[in-house]
Amino acid sequence: MYDFDQIIDRRNTNCVKYDNLANVFGCTDILPMWVADMDFQVAPEILDAARECCEKGVFGYTFRSDEAKQAFADWVARRHGWQVDTRWLLSSPGIVTALALGVRVYTQEHDKVMIFTPVYPPFYAVVKDNNRELVCSTLKVENGHYHMDWEDVEKKLKNGVKLLILSNSHNPVGRVWTKEELTRIGTLCLQHGVTILSDEIHSDLALFGHKHVAMASLSPEIAAITITMMAPSKTFNIAGMMNSVVVISNPELRRLFEKELLCLHLDLGNIFGHVTLEAAYKFGDTWLDEMVRYLEKNILFVDQFLREELPAIKMILPESSFLLWLDFRATGLSHEQIQKKLLHEAKIGLNSGMDFGPEGEGFFRMNIGCPLETVKEGLERLKKAFK
Repeated sequence: MYDFDQIIDRRNTNCVKYDNLANVFGCTDILPMWVADMDFQVAPEILDAARECCEKGVFGYTFRSDEAKQAFADWVARRHGWQVDTRWLLSSPGIVTALALGVRVYTQEHDKVMIFTPVYPPFYAVVKDNNRELVCSTLKVENGHYHMDWEDVEKKLKNGVKLLILSNSHNPVGRVWTKEELTRIGTLCLQHGVTILSDEIHSDLALFGHKHVAMASLSPEIAAITITMMAPSKTFNIAGMMNSVVVISNPELRRLFEKELLCLHLDLGNIFGHVTLEAAYKFGDTWLDEMVRYLEKNILFVDQFLREELPAIKMILPESSFLLWLDFRATGLSHEQIQKKLLHEAKIGLNSGMDFGPEGEGFFRMNIGCPLETVKEGLERLKKAFK
């Protein structure tokens, strides 16, 4: 029904993925398969909503409507079985902004904030840039499967951690945390007085039968210590709209977060962000379901290609999203040597695993949220450089 094979030329549109290569990689003659947005055209209903708004020709101050809030509430109930009250919903320009706000609101300078590593680079930044003490718990890998080191987690949580920032599902390793894992984390946080910031931006992109579980859906007690952050940006490829939803059922935690939003004048948002959010959550189911199936096909193609053509490059099969965590360590090359080969021989731009923490040495993140022909071209470039 939808044409995910369509090649759309995004160059010269001021997009980060294609037009910022010189600043990020130091060259422009590479195939960009890095930053986490997709090359697919958005759902027709989202385009129609944006066009209708545009044709009015007036773009004044705008707030998120009650109808848009209800569209979000209906979406998470329909897709994730999570019942939320629209009174719990706040707006933020983006998830990273919301994370930074959460750190500022729920901790003081020098307080301990814990993250699971390797992880999305802004998790480090929002802690360090706000002069908090970073506490890292490294994920364990067994048989190509990442999981939490429970002994380490409990030891650190009970040692004065005030705030836990959770990537649910986890970027970059692609884990969809199970209900059992999340319940164990939530219970430990309750026991040790730790507030949870749950970044669930990839929640709608669970793959291969995996099911996303919202941290705050587990129990009223866990919900009362959880600030959930979601957005249509990754799901519907509208990251440039800069719009996200913050869900806080605890009235006092919500009051504190909203106070900071208002203090920094971040509460209104932009008009196109609001209209596209509403359209996405009202009408996006069919487009999303088909797009996820397309992603699964891309991922399986990559998996088969690497097994047959580049067995030294291992892929951990993701449980969520369009980001592949590739392990180059068996090539016997150093991280720097791999990076040079990627840029100068393969002519392909991937995210360096080291950006996600020291555990990412020898790893690179590949974005396959693009037409299959682009994926094939990227793989052939890898084959040319590494076989």
